[in-house]
Amino acid sequence: MKYYFNKTIKGTFEEVIAKVTQALKDEGFGILTEIDVTATFKEKLDIDFKKYRILGACNAPYAHKALLAEDKIGTMLPCNVIVQEIEEGVYEVAAVNPMASMQAVVNEKLQTVAEEITAKLEGIIKNL
Repeated sequence: MKYYFNKTIKGTFEEVIAKVTQALKDEGFGILTEIDVTATFKEKLDIDFKKYRILGACNAPYAHKALLAEDKIGTMLPCNVIVQEIEEGVYEVAAVNPMASMQAVVNEKLQTVAEEITAKLEGIIKNL
């Protein structure tokens, strides 16, 4: 089982970020965190790195269900989605596969939540 779902799409970096953000929103996800890896590496390490951003996506109703089922599952939240530059005008979008990341947790209630979130994230990436 792969630990991520991915798709390559064309556009500008900001267009792709906006498209991904809207697709997540349409499925009930909000962006809780946004990490600009490129800027961070430049500031902290003085390294020029390709365009790379991590979006911390959260679907509050599902996060609530997951936390009720397993109170330590917050260590695996939010669901990360990345946008990275492959070449000029071409970007890869990838999202974590919750089923893969939660394999170590033995909890039937959590399994159902993970399956539902996996289906949502996989669909979002597929339909970009």
